[in-house]
Amino acid sequence: MLVIENGLVLWGRNLNPEKINLVIEDGIIQYKTTQKIPSQDKIDAQGCIVAPSLINSHVHIGDSVAMDVGDGKSIADIVKPPHGLKHQILSNSSQDDLITAMQRSMKDMLYTGTSTFVDYREGGIEGIKSLQKAGEEIPITKIILGRDDIFFEKEPSLSKVKKTARKLLKHCDGLAPSGLGEISDEVAFIITEECRKQGKIASIHVAEYEQVQKNSWEATGKSEVKRALDFGFDLLIHLTSPMEGDLLEVSTKKVPIVSCPRSNGALAVGIPPIMEFKNFKINTLLGTDNIMFNSPNMFKEMEFALKLTRGFYKKYFSPLEILKMATVNAANALNLNSGFLEEGRLADLMIVKKISLNPWLSLINRTESKNIICLIIKGNIIFKR
Repeated sequence: MLVIENGLVLWGRNLNPEKINLVIEDGIIQYKTTQKIPSQDKIDAQGCIVAPSLINSHVHIGDSVAMDVGDGKSIADIVKPPHGLKHQILSNSSQDDLITAMQRSMKDMLYTGTSTFVDYREGGIEGIKSLQKAGEEIPITKIILGRDDIFFEKEPSLSKVKKTARKLLKHCDGLAPSGLGEISDEVAFIITEECRKQGKIASIHVAEYEQVQKNSWEATGKSEVKRALDFGFDLLIHLTSPMEGDLLEVSTKKVPIVSCPRSNGALAVGIPPIMEFKNFKINTLLGTDNIMFNSPNMFKEMEFALKLTRGFYKKYFSPLEILKMATVNAANALNLNSGFLEEGRLADLMIVKKISLNPWLSLINRTESKNIICLIIKGNIIFKR
């Protein structure tokens, strides 16, 4: 039994700050209490915030092998499959180099408070296995969404696409092609249908920038968002450039969005309409996106998202809402047993030095990696300073 005492705990789905002690057993939060609990295993969290560890809901970890390459080039030149700069680098990199780079990024995530990440995994089954191998001895939770080059062929055999999708799903948690501009409608339907049959995630980038929306409208008379929803994708990435009616339909269908503000800034494609997501009551998550041009540090992502949103809209936006995007919202969207602290939940949490009086801003606005005193995943202490 592990007891965490004397900390300010951000408790429950609303991350309410409470001065309580936590009792953890078999990796699960058993209960909270204001009483002292006798235990040989204790962590004194005096002067600290006890918060759920962070969830990075969208990352391309394979890009770790190509950090800061291609700066200044267009988004299509850098990341559009199958011939973008990053895909060329991935194809020409050795497995050893890829695995070493991914291991480095997973450790970076752990030491910046992230216990779970969702990866868009290039390279088919071999790409999935490379990530699994890289993470064998790293205690971070990986949600792997696979893809295969056959998805991007101009006239693929649909029977082969279906067969490939089924094979991929034996090894991963869902499927994630890049965007609707790179796949046919028939391939999109196969991907979502096969994921639905197996209860797995079907995700796709949509409306990352204005041109892809215009292309979609000119070709089909529909926005990328409308098409993705019609196909049945259940996790949408970016939605930086919505067209009229897009947000209402996303809200009506209760499909979550992963916003990646630093990525949008790095690629100069726009500012995500986070305030509007909230106004439409859309479940919004946060991701750091391509490690090619962003570190996988969710504290940086939260701070940037908060200040960018306030500056763009010239209105107050609560830090609590941003923190939820990296914890509670992601837990709800991804059906995780972590993401917030409650009885019966996995003990995925971090103990962070409390720097300011506002606990949510203390985390988002002030925390550096050196301020993370302890990270606990599934009840196990991963590191303790």
